[in-house]
Amino acid sequence: MNEKLKFSKEALTKVLLAPCITEKTSRVAGHRQYVFKVLGSSTKPLIREAVEFLFNVKVESVRVNNVKSKAKRMGRIEGTRKGWKKAYVKLAEGEKIEFASA
Repeated sequence: MNEKLKFSKEALTKVLLAPCITEKTSRVAGHRQYVFKVLGSSTKPLIREAVEFLFNVKVESVRVNNVKSKAKRMGRIEGTRKGWKKAYVKLAEGEKIEFASA
């Protein structure tokens, strides 16, 4: 990556919180898509640059989904689970991310 970074390296390392590894995300990984839990304040260009910087891959597109909070109960105690932001990142042809090499 020879082009200049638009965001600071410190900001880019804090954007991606964790990869989401579920049955559904394993299915879309076959279509060069990967899913990440991201900061609530992050934008599509910031997510794109963070993935390209951290994994050294070329990103084709980014889709963002806000996961709503859920109401939960435990006996008489009511509360809510916190909402979060999810990013679907589609990589360019021939690119791939390895999360665990076993």
